[in-house]
Amino acid sequence: MKRAYRYRFCPTDAQAAELLRTFGCVRKVYNMALAARTEAWTRQERVNYHQTSAMLTAWKQTGELAYLNEVSSVPLQQALRHLQTAFTHFFGRRAK
Repeated sequence: MKRAYRYRFCPTDAQAAELLRTFGCVRKVYNMALAARTEAWTRQERVNYHQTSAMLTAWKQTGELAYLNEVSSVPLQQALRHLQTAFTHFFGRRAK
């Protein structure tokens, strides 16, 4: 038997701002990695998680995307892992 628990989450204004900034960065990284993978797929190349992780490191070093360094790297890496899982399931014909 599985149980569910509910917890109320009431972040402070500073915490809410940090969450919004983190979610925005995660969205940006996911979309950029998806675009890179899609572009590579049209060229009939493969891009794996390690390559997208290297891309993330390069993106963080550019002046335009330097703000990615201001948030935790864990959610950004997790977004890349989710994208890898989605592509693995898609090409394995297990897409949801």
